Amino acid sequence: MDKYVCNVCGYVYDPEVADPDNGVNPVTKFGDLPDEWECPICGASKDDFDKE
Repeated sequence: MDKYVCNVCGYVYDPEVADPDNGVNPVTKFGDLPDEWECPICGASKDDFDKE
């Protein structure tokens, strides 16, 4: 699965780990994240991420 990097702070969304602290279970693809999901570090939107 592809990883995505935040263009604002450099946080890398890894679908193998996902974002369980914010209700996103492991093995959740970036494209399957809810539209309102934000970077857990800086609050950037999904639009601010690019494929690594």
